[in-house]
Amino acid sequence: MNPCWRFIPPLETSGAMQMAIDHYLLEQLRQGKHPPTIRFYTWNPPAISLGYHQQEYPSDWNNLSFQGQHIDIVYRPTGGRAVLHQGDLTYMVVTSLIPGKRLEAYKQICQFLISGWRSLGVNLDYGRATKEYIKYHNCFATATGSDLVTEAGNKVIGSAQLRRGKAILQHGSMIVNTDQKLYRQVFNTSLKENLSTTISWDRDCGQFSSQSDYNWSKIIQNLTQAARATFKIDIVEQPLSTEEWQYIASEFSLLRY
Repeated sequence: MNPCWRFIPPLETSGAMQMAIDHYLLEQLRQGKHPPTIRFYTWNPPAISLGYHQQEYPSDWNNLSFQGQHIDIVYRPTGGRAVLHQGDLTYMVVTSLIPGKRLEAYKQICQFLISGWRSLGVNLDYGRATKEYIKYHNCFATATGSDLVTEAGNKVIGSAQLRRGKAILQHGSMIVNTDQKLYRQVFNTSLKENLSTTISWDRDCGQFSSQSDYNWSKIIQNLTQAARATFKIDIVEQPLSTEEWQYIASEFSLLRY
């Protein structure tokens, strides 16, 4: 009998709340109160998330906006460098600690992303291990061995981890439909590739001009199916309850997000 994971339906809310939810799920699993969980989400308003230890970033980021919305600056509970969350889809996995070194854990979890995107016609592979990323504010400026790149060598999925006891949180940004002009404004460089330009689209999954109109359902469906096969699990859909929302707001809202 396969182990059962919880699937929380896609949520679109602020970056601070998304990070609080991820942290809550990690702590619940660590305390033995919650099963492993997978979820996908988007950020509204758009945000720039910083790695937990990223102390410095350009001051003009505090004054950025996109389509009339102020862009939030949010700290993640995980490490890494800055990520722009506009037109991207974030995945999150909380599970028991995977045996082996940290990079091996990354790759075991990322395998479902490789399989899921392959089913959409996108071939991805791991980047090369490097420490050059520390020189840049931008997470997507370099690809480490825990990141995923296209056949052209462009990084399109960046991931980060947090471990607490035997529990592990891994989440990451998938650059699907990010606005090129905004990306250039933030990072002073061009975004080399969007996943939306390489997907084998069918009639159930179309391309749209803005994140609010974007149809994520086909992508999430394929990635969820890939997770089920990769991890050999059963998945039960269960939204956050009213009690969980209240607890997250009261216990995690004061953390540095």
